[in-house]
Amino acid sequence: MSNASQSNNKGNITPLTTKPPLSEVTNSDFMEAIFINLEPNERPIIGSVFGDDVKKDFKSLSPESWTSEVILSHQNVNYYFTLSTYLPVDGKYTRKKNTFYRAYGIYFDDVGTKGKSREHLDNCPPSYLIETSHGNFQAGYIFDEPVVELSFVEDLINATIKAGFSDPGANGPSSRLGRLPIAINGKYDPYFQCKLVEWNPEKRYSIDQIYEGLGLERINHDKVNSTSKSANKQKAVNLSSSTRVYSPRASVNPVITALDQKGLYKQSLGEGTHDITCPWVHDHTNKIDSGTAYFEPSEQYSYGAFKCMHGHCADRKLQELLHELDVTFNDAKHKATITVIRGELDGIVDAAEIELTQTNNYYQRGGSICHVVTDPGNNVTSIKPVGSSDLIRILSKNVNWVQYMGKNPLLTPIDPPNKYINALSYSGSYKHLPVLQSITRQPYLRHDGSLMKLEGYDSRTGMYGVFNASEFSVPENPSREMAIAALDELKDLLAEFSFAQPHDMAAALAMMLTAAIRPSLSLAPMGHIKAHQIASGKSYLSSLIGAFSSPSKPAAYTFPTNDEECSKLLLAALFESPATIMFDNLTSDLLPYKSLCSALTEEHLTGRILGVSTTRTVGTKTLFLSSGNNVDPVKDMTRRTITISLDPQMELPASRSFKDDPCSLVLANRPQYVSLALTIVTAYIVAGYPRQQNLPPLGSFDEWTKLVRAPLVWLGLPDPAAAVFTTMKTDPDRELLGRLMLNLYKTFGDKPISVSQLVTRIDTEISTGLNSDLAEVVREIAEQQGKINRRTLGRWISRHQGVIVDGYILSKSTKSGGSERWQVTQRQSLKSDISIAVPNDGIFEDLLELEESTSISTTPFRIDSPQVGQLQ
Repeated sequence: MSNASQSNNKGNITPLTTKPPLSEVTNSDFMEAIFINLEPNERPIIGSVFGDDVKKDFKSLSPESWTSEVILSHQNVNYYFTLSTYLPVDGKYTRKKNTFYRAYGIYFDDVGTKGKSREHLDNCPPSYLIETSHGNFQAGYIFDEPVVELSFVEDLINATIKAGFSDPGANGPSSRLGRLPIAINGKYDPYFQCKLVEWNPEKRYSIDQIYEGLGLERINHDKVNSTSKSANKQKAVNLSSSTRVYSPRASVNPVITALDQKGLYKQSLGEGTHDITCPWVHDHTNKIDSGTAYFEPSEQYSYGAFKCMHGHCADRKLQELLHELDVTFNDAKHKATITVIRGELDGIVDAAEIELTQTNNYYQRGGSICHVVTDPGNNVTSIKPVGSSDLIRILSKNVNWVQYMGKNPLLTPIDPPNKYINALSYSGSYKHLPVLQSITRQPYLRHDGSLMKLEGYDSRTGMYGVFNASEFSVPENPSREMAIAALDELKDLLAEFSFAQPHDMAAALAMMLTAAIRPSLSLAPMGHIKAHQIASGKSYLSSLIGAFSSPSKPAAYTFPTNDEECSKLLLAALFESPATIMFDNLTSDLLPYKSLCSALTEEHLTGRILGVSTTRTVGTKTLFLSSGNNVDPVKDMTRRTITISLDPQMELPASRSFKDDPCSLVLANRPQYVSLALTIVTAYIVAGYPRQQNLPPLGSFDEWTKLVRAPLVWLGLPDPAAAVFTTMKTDPDRELLGRLMLNLYKTFGDKPISVSQLVTRIDTEISTGLNSDLAEVVREIAEQQGKINRRTLGRWISRHQGVIVDGYILSKSTKSGGSERWQVTQRQSLKSDISIAVPNDGIFEDLLELEESTSISTTPFRIDSPQVGQLQ
């Protein structure tokens, strides 16, 4: 039933249920009672300050938008909230006038001290009263209808200050913060525990009633009429000319309101069906008042429907009911209305975006409108763009579009015009649509390390959870012992894989953890699985790791042949927010395409969309995997890739038989195994991120080290990133540079030479039949069609300046004679010093000699090997 039906002229609303005792009213109860029927993008602001930090003049205030999922029950916290709501700008909520939407009430500060005493409020009892310090109160008045005109509220506040009800500093209703009842006041030592003294949310007032009840002097307005629904309906919502083109959807169905006002409404029967009294009940046999229903608009009935089971009314239709209620067919649709007026394109497009937002099904991502879709065929959930044709159908369904037509202009229903739909579709930036960052298929970590267990869209993180939270079980405060037990279960999944080294097993476990928390990580390295021959288990291990990121098997892509192809592939794939992108069975090394490198070390990737002249920006929160026989990451991919080496050490690995099928096991019990991975990460967080010694930095992946790499070392495993440093040391490109610098130094010492001089020297050697080591390496770098290409050689040298290999460094010398000159210098102090953190138990003695060794022993390692005990 509408609020109007519950309200009387004194501002009271009949409670629908019995009120709980004051001591049982939580902050969430308090907020939910005040902010009824919030629109989808409308939020009040809450803030929290720990302990006595409040003395720092709110500098430590942590503001955020409030939803019913927000927890407001932590100890020793000063909690604040606004009685006004706001709309987001670029996905963020701020307490500013330009984002103000509606005021839900006002409050008086310092009642009993700086303001008047509580007794002065008796003629107009407050909706709530909170004691914020000894003998000092905040008194709040909730409006019976949210007020959209900020100037009306400001005038009311100024009138209360003038009358001495509140502190003069308590103005500014668009941004004023009040205290929540369950909180501390950290200004005092010891802290003062705030207390709800009076709680009457059924007492709701219009602005006029507050003026009259408190005997306030009006400042600018004779009458406000803040309860006028028609005034609220015409309110501008961040539109320059919305009163001309946009009428938002009424908060209550106009038919329900009319039935209520005529005393015909009984109750909701659920699912849009309402029990009502028939307007023609007096014509019924014995005037029986039953068997009559109103059906709200639906897919089946665009305007709604009316049905009375009595014979006298059997033929009556909705049209007769609407006529009796004086409700138009247009209003009966219960939709917003957009009026198409020439010259109002911006306002019309803005209104269309607002209405699209109201559906709670559409978002913005990378400059495009999108929605989350689950394919009924394979049950894969992904993000899909919404095109212009889709928008026409959506906005036609949810909005009344009208235009003045005819000689005597009448508002006439029309279809959404293409001009406005295209302007919305290709806008590239949106003020109202929430930002969708990524899809997650399991609970995920927030920025503060807490675990988000609610599915659906979360406005604070921009994440969309597609999972059943009840299926996952992660202890609230797991111990190290719990983490070890969880790790042992994950190790069991790898028992039949033949890893070349112990750190390869650790790397496989690290990629499992990475898959489980990838949506929580800003960046994560790629996982690459290699072996010497086919049927070593590479693809199977990839699928096992992928199962931790999604219940669906990841699609395998062919590795691109050039950067342009790679960029187009990634932009198209990443827009859909896949859990995993897998490049299976590589036939060449893992090449450092610019777009792939960027996708691994940048949170967003921007590029031109295939077949479209616009660019798109997409998030990169996706797990990248690859596999291949005897292929490695090279150049810039070496530091971006965690390599896992498998080595069955047998002639025909395909002939092996296995006892278990861990991939099927994980897919069948995925929440259990993902929960194990989350338990390990959460335990490390709960332990306070204990620092692990001798873990060399890994470039852009500090967060990954903190949440994946370090927890595994904490639990006794070798460094999962050990192979990264080995790969960097043995990278063919690095080796080639080392050979060039060594031979340049042998030939020229530290004398600067130009590329032209070097090529002349090589050409002379070749013409005389000599083939020195220097000539061989230069030809390897830049020979084309039997000749050294000077430009290719120059670019190659330029790209490698400043890189240190085996104590040699190539640098540009001062220009002389109009050409660049290069010199190689030898500095023992600059010799590469790559160290790898390993347990001091002798297992990795060969790795500690990386500077003298260019390869790692390939002795096969199995998890159940007797070599490996509990690593400390």
